[in-house]
Amino acid sequence: MTAPQPATVHEFSIDESAAGKRLDKALAEALPDYSRSRLKQWLEEGALTVDGISPAPKTVVAGGERVRLVVPETPHDESVAPERIQLNIIHEDAAILVLDKPAGLVMHPGAGNASGTLQNALVAYDDSLAALPRAGIVHRLDKDTSGILVVAKTFAAHKQLVADLAERTIKREYEAVSVGVMTAGGHVDAPIDRHPVDRKKMAIREEGREAVTHYRVIDKYRSHTHIRCQLETGRTHQIRVHMAHVRFPLLGDPVYGRRLALPKDASPAFADALRGFKRQALHAATLGLAHPDTGEAMQWSAPRPADFETLLAALAADAREHRT
Repeated sequence: MTAPQPATVHEFSIDESAAGKRLDKALAEALPDYSRSRLKQWLEEGALTVDGISPAPKTVVAGGERVRLVVPETPHDESVAPERIQLNIIHEDAAILVLDKPAGLVMHPGAGNASGTLQNALVAYDDSLAALPRAGIVHRLDKDTSGILVVAKTFAAHKQLVADLAERTIKREYEAVSVGVMTAGGHVDAPIDRHPVDRKKMAIREEGREAVTHYRVIDKYRSHTHIRCQLETGRTHQIRVHMAHVRFPLLGDPVYGRRLALPKDASPAFADALRGFKRQALHAATLGLAHPDTGEAMQWSAPRPADFETLLAALAADAREHRT
């Protein structure tokens, strides 16, 4: 755990060339490390003043106004209590943390998960992260999906990583096991939105947000396929929804999957292995990005967790046993 960072103070005059612009635009140009929404929040809270007051973001500037910003030391969300939960850190520097999240760990507090989340763990590990939105979490993994993710440690890194995600320059590859035997890989380009009836689920909907998933075959078994998926977009449950849409749902998926169907002549041991896998067979394997501070191309991988390796071994053993 690191010590809290001292308060950051910015004091400057708005450039004369900004005359006629909205205040929020002029501030965003002068303070590029912070997002417009963050600057607006600080205006509303009084942490950011212009000539001693906090005017509306739409105010037109004349140039020469004196700006003072004291980046708040107080946590962004004081309701998220620090909890000492072990983190598997793959990489850390001044700007980012790269973590290997275990299956079963929720990303942040919400309905039914008031504590025991990754966000609680992050603010315990480094209390300066409490000042960032969701302790620096910029993309999500489902509770029962394991694998790699990046966390921002500064406002500048957070802003850049969010922009990189929007521009699709962050590489995210997953490994999964689908029910059914594929003949080849492919891609799914189908928009995703909330399910019209069950609001806890996502669904393919024409009015939804663009979603694109590429997948390729790693290995084939008697009734399943080990695949690698690459995301172009990052919608909620995207791989799970897309693979179900093309009739190859993920093994063990309790929301979008099928009832367990055992291949013919399955041994008791193999049947137990499939029944014993209690989550969707999805693992975030590889993450590649340009470092938000230096622009350096970086890439990391998270090894498959033990339950995923055991599942693959059982599928391979069953295939060998029935090979003709």
